[in-house]
Amino acid sequence: MSSPVPATPAALVDVEHLRSRVDEALTAHLASLAAEIAGVSGAAGGAATALTDQASVLLSGGKRLRAALCWWSFRAHGGSASGPAAESVVRTGAALELFQAAALLHDDVMDNSDTRRGAPTAHRSFAGRHAASGWSGDSARFGEAGAILLGDLVLVAAQRELTAALAGVPGVAWEVRAAFDRMQTEVVTGQYLDVLVQAEPWGTDPAADESRARAVLRAKAAGYSVASPLELGALLAGAGRERAALVHTAGVPLGEAFQLRDDVLGVFGDPAVTGKPAGDDLREGKRTVLVARAMAGLPSGPGRELLVGALGDPGLSDDGVRRVREIIVESGALDGVERLVTELYGTATERLDGAELTEPGREMLFAIARALVDREA
Repeated sequence: MSSPVPATPAALVDVEHLRSRVDEALTAHLASLAAEIAGVSGAAGGAATALTDQASVLLSGGKRLRAALCWWSFRAHGGSASGPAAESVVRTGAALELFQAAALLHDDVMDNSDTRRGAPTAHRSFAGRHAASGWSGDSARFGEAGAILLGDLVLVAAQRELTAALAGVPGVAWEVRAAFDRMQTEVVTGQYLDVLVQAEPWGTDPAADESRARAVLRAKAAGYSVASPLELGALLAGAGRERAALVHTAGVPLGEAFQLRDDVLGVFGDPAVTGKPAGDDLREGKRTVLVARAMAGLPSGPGRELLVGALGDPGLSDDGVRRVREIIVESGALDGVERLVTELYGTATERLDGAELTEPGREMLFAIARALVDREA
């Protein structure tokens, strides 16, 4: 490349004006959707306003790394930075971002989360509007219903954006659509597995607990966060199924490492950087690889009992979070997960190295891979 690759995730996504191009596509689509909602009925104006407000939180603060992985995979497989195919990749990136936003809207309801990126979640916002208006019925239930329906609308927006994107690449449209659909099935299945893991017995067999936690993160996050965007970019470049499958296999361990970093930040992250309260994952009772390893590394006693008691305790204090952090570190779990992230990153980069990628996409993909695992938010 003619200049050094930027070091920060935000700067990486700005290369070749990708962020502004994806943002423009998102803004246009959401404005059209909000107008369509308001046009159905005057009473639906609140949903249009909620769409705009939540989009501002979920999309404006997004990293755009999924769109970037798709774009630079396209470029690394010979795609041009301009032209109809390039515009199709930009809009596919926008579809990925919309799908992510829909998943977050539904995820926040299932996790009963209070905030997302420092702002109230959609179901809390809807519930607050219900309570402030003095409407009949349960405010919390109204909030959940509103957020689920809003998530459905954004999911529809993702399908429409992808359809528009594929109009510019008819030769590969079927393969790209099929890959996107597989990704969606995998994510929904992974979300169910996550709900199932939260309900099943936990703590008696740490090895099985870790195995189930890793299966969830591979299905729920690794595919659509990393592996599928890489695959989609290759298919959009006309690289064919075999080469697309090759970068997909590189994306699976990288996506797992990416999600493991999220799990660490969910316990040890700085709220000023992550936009979520300290220890929120503990209060939500998330059964992660980090927690499974902590359980495995702790003997029976006060420390283990404190960890078990803290998981899923919505009233866990900041001091309680601090103590649980200490216990997790003492158990060796944090060091173990950090080693696992390093191993997975190594596997992913080895596979990328053998994927016959071309510049400038190759160098950018390696830089993004590092940014996915070496981050604070």
